Amino acid sequence: MTKLGDLIQSMARGDWEKTDSLIADLERDRWAGGLQVIGAAFAIAVNRRFGPGTTPADVAQFVATAQASYEEGDSLPTLETEGLVRAALGEAELADNISPDVALGAELFVLTKILHDANMTQDQLDAFVAEAEQTAAEYM
Repeated sequence: MTKLGDLIQSMARGDWEKTDSLIADLERDRWAGGLQVIGAAFAIAVNRRFGPGTTPADVAQFVATAQASYEEGDSLPTLETEGLVRAALGEAELADNISPDVALGAELFVLTKILHDANMTQDQLDAFVAEAEQTAAEYM
């Protein structure tokens, strides 16, 4: 498994020490190819979490609840985070003016919350990582 796959798995398991270590490694490597994998994993997770008929209010409630459950959640830009979730659900233009650094942080935050809440089995998590890596490879 790649470093990115390991990162996604550690985020899903809530292994914050390993997550922090892997993020530090990826930052040193300038996220080589990783932004596409994280973006793909984010989009897949968001689309699994939110069904058809999801409203902006549903997304806002999810983001607010997620931020409240994370001790540094108030440091995340709420509107940008909501915009990224809504962009993944089909309102792509909402992500147009969000800086890459803000987008990455928000995507990692939302992805972690969704995966942690999903409480996937190891097989499900392996399949999720494989799907994210394959989706990213198709767009690289």
